[in-house]
Amino acid sequence: MGYRLGVDVGGTFTDVLLVDQVTGRTFRVKTPSTPDNAGLGVRRGIALVCEQAGVGPDEVSQVVHGTTLATNLILQGKGARVGLVTTHGFRRMLQIARSYLPGPLAGWVQWPKPEPLARMENTIEVAERVDAEGRIVQPLDVPGAREALRGLRGSGIEALTISLLNSYANDVHERLLAEIAAEELPGVPISLSATVIAEPREYERALAAVADSYVRPKVSRYLADLGEVLASAGITAPLSILRGDGVQTMPDRAADQPLGLLLSGPVGGVAGASWFAEQLGLRDFLTFDMGGTSTDITLVRDGRPRLAKQAIVGRLEVRTSSVDVRSVGAGGGSIAFVDDNGDLVVGPESAGACPGPVAYGLGGDEPTVTDANVLLGYLPGKLAGGEIMLDRTAARRALKGLAHELGIRRSFEAAEQVIETVNENMAAALRLVSVRQGAEPKDFALLAYGGAGPLHANAIGVLTGSWPVIVPPAPGVLCAHGDATAGLRDEDTAVIRRTLDEIDNSEFRALVDDLEKVVCHRLESLGVACAEQTLRREAVIREAGREVRVELTDAVLAAPDPLASLGHPPSAELVRVDLVAQGPSLSFAGTALPPGEAVPVTALIAHTEIWYGGRPVDARIYDRAKLLAGNVIAGPAIIMEMDSTTLVLPEHAATVHPTGCLLLRPHR
Repeated sequence: MGYRLGVDVGGTFTDVLLVDQVTGRTFRVKTPSTPDNAGLGVRRGIALVCEQAGVGPDEVSQVVHGTTLATNLILQGKGARVGLVTTHGFRRMLQIARSYLPGPLAGWVQWPKPEPLARMENTIEVAERVDAEGRIVQPLDVPGAREALRGLRGSGIEALTISLLNSYANDVHERLLAEIAAEELPGVPISLSATVIAEPREYERALAAVADSYVRPKVSRYLADLGEVLASAGITAPLSILRGDGVQTMPDRAADQPLGLLLSGPVGGVAGASWFAEQLGLRDFLTFDMGGTSTDITLVRDGRPRLAKQAIVGRLEVRTSSVDVRSVGAGGGSIAFVDDNGDLVVGPESAGACPGPVAYGLGGDEPTVTDANVLLGYLPGKLAGGEIMLDRTAARRALKGLAHELGIRRSFEAAEQVIETVNENMAAALRLVSVRQGAEPKDFALLAYGGAGPLHANAIGVLTGSWPVIVPPAPGVLCAHGDATAGLRDEDTAVIRRTLDEIDNSEFRALVDDLEKVVCHRLESLGVACAEQTLRREAVIREAGREVRVELTDAVLAAPDPLASLGHPPSAELVRVDLVAQGPSLSFAGTALPPGEAVPVTALIAHTEIWYGGRPVDARIYDRAKLLAGNVIAGPAIIMEMDSTTLVLPEHAATVHPTGCLLLRPHR
């Protein structure tokens, strides 16, 4: 069976996990990302992990990849310059948006509306009109459209979105405009709103299509480079890309549907976190994934994360199928600065991997969350197993400048304010995710991972009341772990939009059968035999202004009249049929730590001093690899491992579970 390789590329670090598909044994590597050419970091990670495992690249049989690229492009505002084509009279659609109050009226009055991803000066109108039934009311003014598109030639746009009124019902004008745009704006990638999401609600459809264009150029270039990197590394195994809804797709489809990669990276982490939660007997928990650029949060109930029809990235809500993850611009590399009002702000701008935080010594000159952690003593010495050495003197210098801007005397005080600010931002996101689903954070455990997650998790537990705080083994590469071990999955949709009495039963069965063949074949090309695939079919039916989903079981399809057995009147509209094919998950060898004494004497590395609560405090440093089941580490303490660092605060303690997980709770 060979080895399966999971690769997770973040804004700051690239994580690689290799799994032996026979024994379940894992090997892991964490290496700095290379933003200018992400493939360099991936290639280095693959070479290191194969060397560690003692295997050749030709022994890798499957590569699964998740990435935060699309998410970080939106969080940091670094996507493409987008042009937008709308129906005449709808040019200000993105600026008007929806009437939305993010909080109490006083907060709303001061709330700056998010800047649209397509600027007004790059938005043009065309004369055309299609009604809600798909009938052409006004044909497209082709000469006028051509002239308007020519006007975008000197605008510097890097991608184009075409979003017309009611195109979900009939996209003939969008497709015609795409042909004209290809002639007038050669080389500019085009996103059609009816292709991105074939749904009504013109604003949401336009917003999703513009977001698709915003990330398309860099995502396409990135995926093309990744394929070349794997080939140059000697890996010929098939590559699948993890989408934000957990579906694994082929690179060419991912490049053609880049919006689906929003929240791609966090999905692998949720899968890995769910595995460890199951070993601990937990069904309800919050995930807290803090990396170098962003933090991703999910609420899991009854062992399953909720699937949503929209992705929330920062303050942007985009209609796309995804695991319900909240992503905020807060990470180890988030830059701290003083705004025009004299207030401290942390993120969403990140120093990334290059130049990185000031403490990296790679040319960064703006203070970051990592610099604050280094100065306070929470991050001693090095990161990623020695890949990056940390310069505390440089961190102090960076925080001293910030302290001066804040009007405070000591750089340690500025560092504490940075940590308190970023912790409050992340705790607020956790509360938001919980409350939106009718839950209280204090009723859930908090499972923390990512390179920076365990460093901040204890403080987040204090702010939210979520106990225990759980840090799984190898938390810094948990997303890659989820990528490598998750079962392969694919899906497709057949759009119908006809009433039930307009469809023949034989036609309906043939449609479902054809859909099954397409999806099963795609999954089979990734190495999953049809006999190993589990299928789930659903019909989406619209009746009386609402949509309902009905599962198409084998019994329904085998019925003499399957359409009648759906339980809806003949006048109901069959909108579409969705089909998901799921392959088996890969099991792996979990940790079973031998028992030890309560006091972990052999794991103690050194004594150190950290800054906490406005004063220096004595603390201990432990080697996580030497911890045994039953060990109790009383805070203040620092627990170090190759890919992450866990901070145990004063009046708290971490207990080592037999699975290798650390369970942090208040302890006096």
